Amino acid sequence: MRRQQGMRLDDRYVPYLQMAGLYHLARLNDRWFWLDEALISAFVERWRPETHTFHMPFGECTITLQDVAYQLGLPVDGRYVSGCLSEFHIYIQGGRLELLGVVPPPSQVQKYAVNYSWFQEIFGECPEGADDETVRRYARVYIMMLLGMQLFTDKSGNRIHIRWLPYVARLEEMGTYSWGSAALAWLYRYMCRVANRHVVKLAGPLQLLQFWIFWRFPQFRPEGYETFSWSLASRWSGYNPPGSEKGPRVQMWRLRIDRLQDREDGRGGDRWFPYQLQKWHLYWDFRADTVLRFDVVANPGPSQQFLDWWR
Repeated sequence: MRRQQGMRLDDRYVPYLQMAGLYHLARLNDRWFWLDEALISAFVERWRPETHTFHMPFGECTITLQDVAYQLGLPVDGRYVSGCLSEFHIYIQGGRLELLGVVPPPSQVQKYAVNYSWFQEIFGECPEGADDETVRRYARVYIMMLLGMQLFTDKSGNRIHIRWLPYVARLEEMGTYSWGSAALAWLYRYMCRVANRHVVKLAGPLQLLQFWIFWRFPQFRPEGYETFSWSLASRWSGYNPPGSEKGPRVQMWRLRIDRLQDREDGRGGDRWFPYQLQKWHLYWDFRADTVLRFDVVANPGPSQQFLDWWR
């Protein structure tokens, strides 16, 4: 499955993307890649919602914040990304979409989301010679597309949720958010959902899952991609999985995963989450308090007192 084409990365958007901490993701988004559905399906089968880990023959493993930072170049330190819009009409009819300079017609709006094709048609190319305010408006839409179609995709795969509008309205503040932790939580959430046998469609930043597999399991890594660059995921941007039937390939990946050994391990309702999840938000705000700190000493070796005890 090839990911949906996004808008072209215009050089004039770069300062805004760098300010938002999303420039590396945008560079990755500007390259084409294919998702290996069979490989992803075989791994998701081993995901356990109870522990948020993949249960492998040699033990458990999972995608971490370090993987998000290294693979996608996203910031993991910062304010939490949270909140849910429950009054969509305020943003449509109340003039908030004036930030985009145009309001989508009702036919392009489905509940809390606007069709991707409408954004592509209206904002696909920033006009040559556009003034600063116009470039800024197009950059806002580009960032909304980046968030809605690459990091926080839903099962529809073709709509942009309006929840991102308050963030892009304050471009100067976007870099203060932990986009990496939000993307990882979104992926966890959808993998937990698809663990239910009645759910058959997976969403979220699936490129992160695929590139994590390539990075952590060298024996599953396609050949010919040895050039390192930043972010690490850009290494695999040209990967094209075999076009054979998915079913037999899923069985093949299952068998290969079953044979792994330890040495080879290289959205839910319109709630206002800052209130519902207040305790967890406080944990995040005070996360620095849990960092272990050590005194720096000139000689880190064992003390004479310890050596006397040892002897």
